[in-house]
Amino acid sequence: MTNNAPVIEIRDLHKSYGQLEVLKGVSIHAEKGQVISLIGSSGSGKSTLLRCCNLLEDSQSGEILFEGEAVKWTGEGLRRHPADRAQVTRFRTNLAMVFQQFNLWSHMSVLQNVMEAPVTVLGRPAAEVEVLARSLLDKVGIGDKADNWPAQLSGGQQQRAAIARALCMQPEALLFDEPTSALDPELQQEVVKVIKDLAAEHRTMILVTHDMRLAADVSDHVVFLHQGRIEEEGPPAALFGAPKSERLQQFLSATAPA
Repeated sequence: MTNNAPVIEIRDLHKSYGQLEVLKGVSIHAEKGQVISLIGSSGSGKSTLLRCCNLLEDSQSGEILFEGEAVKWTGEGLRRHPADRAQVTRFRTNLAMVFQQFNLWSHMSVLQNVMEAPVTVLGRPAAEVEVLARSLLDKVGIGDKADNWPAQLSGGQQQRAAIARALCMQPEALLFDEPTSALDPELQQEVVKVIKDLAAEHRTMILVTHDMRLAADVSDHVVFLHQGRIEEEGPPAALFGAPKSERLQQFLSATAPA
């Protein structure tokens, strides 16, 4: 690994589903402590890019690096996949993902959900992990729900539990895939507050979001994807305040509050 290398770097990534090319040569990178937001219409490739970052999807060409270390591949094109499963596990451990749907285990308490991966995947002592898990549930404002079942929580509380679960892995970066889109507006704000707090702590994050206000508030850099390519990117003040491309202007006009 290279010191001072970006935490995550994507170089000229291409991703297809059969004949459908979803990513057409995308390059992004996130430095330590940087928040990157990916915006764009449905089908533009945002979530696919995030899933490729975390190796949940195989890409057909291009490079993915974590702290300067490149993913090792075998095969080519649609047959390409990571060659080193131990490397994949290590990368995923350090790139914790928070999904649109909360994906909590329904048969485990909230506390057990948060503790599960550090204990079973990383082999950390349960007593030590429990202390960390309870502190993280306090951090996201649901410490009093530790012994509840996920079904007893609101959507906003479940998503905050999912964020605590991701943090409990003590990752180098957090990947958020539309973390508020499944929530009612009132519950969205609970999750937005947690994300803003994490950004204020200078945590490395890549955020796919349809919430332009959130992207403007927390991002250091915003990437606008259109039809699998980067149409425009830059600091949020430039992208939201003075968009250059006609397509981005149309997108922002369509997503502006009524």
